[in-house]
Amino acid sequence: MKNIEVLIANKSHAKYAEIICDTIAESAAVRGTGIARRSPEYITKKLENGNAVIALEGDKFAGFCYIELWGHGKFVANSGLIVHPDYRNVGLAKKIKHKIFKHSRTKFPEAKVFSITTGLAVMKMNSDLGYKPVPFSELTDDSTFWDGCQTCRNYDVLTRTNRKMCLCTGMLYDPKAKDEKHKKIKEKVFNRLKHIKETMFLKKKDQK
Repeated sequence: MKNIEVLIANKSHAKYAEIICDTIAESAAVRGTGIARRSPEYITKKLENGNAVIALEGDKFAGFCYIELWGHGKFVANSGLIVHPDYRNVGLAKKIKHKIFKHSRTKFPEAKVFSITTGLAVMKMNSDLGYKPVPFSELTDDSTFWDGCQTCRNYDVLTRTNRKMCLCTGMLYDPKAKDEKHKKIKEKVFNRLKHIKETMFLKKKDQK
């Protein structure tokens, strides 16, 4: 990979809002799905409040992704993942995805992180991070989120199914489910060690 830094955005990156919007729009036009159109003002707010990750080679824009909060903070979406054409096919998307996911988990630790996507590469990245495929009913019911799909050519599919399904796949990372699973594993290991210890103690007792 080239000498690219993936950074948590701040006010100094507001100058990249225009090129970010242009890159998102160009990618959406090619794909026809998956990326809601955003204004430079909207992107600027994300950059300024630290709810975004930006990739730069020196001062040249390379990639971007931002955080959106839904359902009064119960849900987080990592949206607008984009890599500039000059920096594609070098593994940058994965690096950005991991950075924004980690940033989301640090900044909003209680929130469920979700994604809707048609891209197999994004699905693979999500799976590697612990996301699970879920029906749309398990995602946010915030109508503003779903309204963002209006620029997608498949929006009629979403509306015809009352937002129950579309060509996108819904994926969800639930920190509580993850913690519960981890807790069960820890309990299982502890109980196994406890059993071994008790067995050894009884053996020693019998030998006396």
